[in-house]
Amino acid sequence: MPQLAIHRLSMAHPGDLSALHALMQSGAVRAGDIRAVIGKTEGNGGLNDFTRGYFTQSLMLLLCAATGADPAALAARIPCVLSGGTEGALSPHYLVFAVDRAATGARGLAMGTAFSAPTPPAEIGRQAQILAVAQAVRDAVADAGIARAEDVALVQVKAPCAQSPGPEARSGDPRVLMALSRAAAAFGVGLALGDIPEAREAELLRDVGRFSNRASISSGIEVTANEVVVFGQADGWAPDLVAGVAPLADLLDLEGVVAAFRAAGLDAAPAVPAAQRARVIGVLAKGEPDRSGAIRGARHTMLGDTDLDAQRHLRGALGAIVASVAGHGQVFVSGGAEHQGPPGGGLVCVFARAG
Repeated sequence: MPQLAIHRLSMAHPGDLSALHALMQSGAVRAGDIRAVIGKTEGNGGLNDFTRGYFTQSLMLLLCAATGADPAALAARIPCVLSGGTEGALSPHYLVFAVDRAATGARGLAMGTAFSAPTPPAEIGRQAQILAVAQAVRDAVADAGIARAEDVALVQVKAPCAQSPGPEARSGDPRVLMALSRAAAAFGVGLALGDIPEAREAELLRDVGRFSNRASISSGIEVTANEVVVFGQADGWAPDLVAGVAPLADLLDLEGVVAAFRAAGLDAAPAVPAAQRARVIGVLAKGEPDRSGAIRGARHTMLGDTDLDAQRHLRGALGAIVASVAGHGQVFVSGGAEHQGPPGGGLVCVFARAG
């Protein structure tokens, strides 16, 4: 009967794993128990963001030294979901998810992981990727021991992209391909969980009414397969952690942010009381600039200009709102919420210690 532990750690630079190394040396974390890492680096979040790959390489080398396993083998079984861009009040950090299989429990927060087969550029944003992600989600649900789809709280996916897509790719623009990859992964999550009954590649980025409020997708050229991490309730897991998830109707949906913290058992009103902030372990948020060009009737200027990408506007704005409720800036805020909530919206997930 396993127990999940989550550690939120700071980094001085994208290759700084000293905080994790210290936990491993003290015995607080066993390298062999680490099942996934989700983090924010201070890169630009674009195709040429080297900070994500730099962090992943540093992590695998650290775990290689601790376990003796081959770095490539570690990377093939430990999802490392990184989002670049810590604009505004956001702070670089990472969450380490470790599972102690020897612990006992009745029912609690469970975690499962799975990888799809490598996805070539020609399959990104196509039916093959949708189906591959759906199967990986089912595998991760089974790995966690989650019995029902309705018991799944969140599915985090790192989906691949290609810097040089090639003539067989669905788009020759890597940025469009990145969006298609996120969209296909979201459809795969929705298909596996029943949130999207039918998922066809022709509807990607077009039928915005199809979405899953339990899908959080990032994409990057540093991965070649779809890496899946599932969280939910299952028997046999220790009940000391909770995950509160709530959808965001739009970028200014403070009520939706507060709802996620309250779902995690915190008395946010709207900010989490100072006495409860230590219970907040990690916060994940997804959002996107509304494609209508307006938020609640007022025009926004989050555009794809050459000086500042729209997603950087998004991360700075949404990050400030979520961080003000959490009481700190170590919040995972990721743009590109295609089919991961209502148009112009997104979601928030709060990991917290049970009260």
